[in-house]
Order: sequence, then C-alpha cells, then structure tokens
Amino acid sequence: MKRRELLTGALAAIAAASVGVSEAAAEKFPISRAEIQKVPPKYRKRTVRFSSNYSSGTIVVDTRNKFLYLVQPGGRAIRYGIGVGRQGFSWSGAAVIKRKAKWPTWTPPAAMVARDEFAARWANGMPGGPKNPLGARALYLYQGNVDTLYRIHGTFAPSSIGKAVSSGCIRMINADVADLYDRVPTGTRVVVLQGRSPLVAEDDTPRKRRQLFSLFD
Repeated sequence: MKRRELLTGALAAIAAASVGVSEAAAEKFPISRAEIQKVPPKYRKRTVRFSSNYSSGTIVVDTRNKFLYLVQPGGRAIRYGIGVGRQGFSWSGAAVIKRKAKWPTWTPPAAMVARDEFAARWANGMPGGPKNPLGARALYLYQGNVDTLYRIHGTFAPSSIGKAVSSGCIRMINADVADLYDRVPTGTRVVVLQGRSPLVAEDDTPRKRRQLFSLFD
C-alpha cells in the first residue's frame, strides 16, 4: 500500500473517531448500553416477521406480551421489550406522536400529584436527568389536539422491562427509546392493544448470526 493511501486511511479514521466523540458529547447525560444485559433475552431488541395490515412506520404496542413493534416494509418489524401500566392504570387506543423530547421534564398529572408523595414534590416539573422517571427520551401521545397524558419513554430501571409496573405509560430502557426516537418522526401513528396480539414470528436469522448481530445493535 502506498504511503499516501496509508495517510488517507489514517486521516479518515481520525475524522470518524472525532464524529463519534462529538456525538457522545452532544448527549446531555450518558446512556448506558450495559443496561441491555439486565433485560431478559426475550425482551431485547430484534427484528421479527410481522403479519398485519399496519403500514410501515406505525408503532404497535402489545401490552399483554410487553412488546413494542416498529413496523418495517416487507412484513417485518423491529421489536423492543417494554414495561407497561399496572392493572388499573393501563390504556389502549390509537394516537399520534405530536411531540418528542430528549431528557424531558417530567410534570406529573394532577391525579398522580394527589395520590403520590414523590409526584407531589415535582408538581411544577422535574428537570430531565438521571433521576427523572421519563428517562432519556419521551414521545408524547395525542388524540387529535388532546394530550392523552401517556408517553413512550425511557427508564433507569431495566428490571421493569417485561412487567406491568408503571402508572400507565410505556417504558423502554434508555438505549432502546433513544433508538426508537431516532427512527420515528412526529406524526407517527401509535396503536396500543389490550387483550390481543399481532401475528408475529421469530426472526429466521440463524441463532449464532443473530447473537453476533446483537452485539452491534
């Protein structure tokens, strides 16, 4: 290899590394990829075959099985594990993402402020950060121009994924919600299902290859 080619390759590598550093620096708080290891393998992000009439780009939430699907072309979907509202606080229906926020402020609704001492402390809003219940990202669900008060948001409690523990909202580990945030624009349709599930099949990628790919997700 010529010296000029070596120099060009080295400069390209330095430039790529600089972009990576600048992107990391742009994140207000760190997002840990290690949290994925605290989530049961069943609930880790993967691509699956997905049979439905939903158009590509639609988010479908299966509250019964604790999965969120981002529908892709060709009968596929990206599947994420989620935590959902415990009994009595769950919600279902169709909505649209009208707003997106990085490291969002958490402002608990009045009903939660009335019943929850922690929420009452932050009745005027809790700034975004590592202790904020909304985590690294929030996607705000509206029906028409009405805020449903339900969110798809991050969490700093990866052990809650696959469980019904939150007060109605749909939670994901921060790495997953950040990934979803980057994939969907405002205006995205969200369908939250209760009591029934879409027809889904596991990815037909061989297991060893799937494990290898998961290292780079």
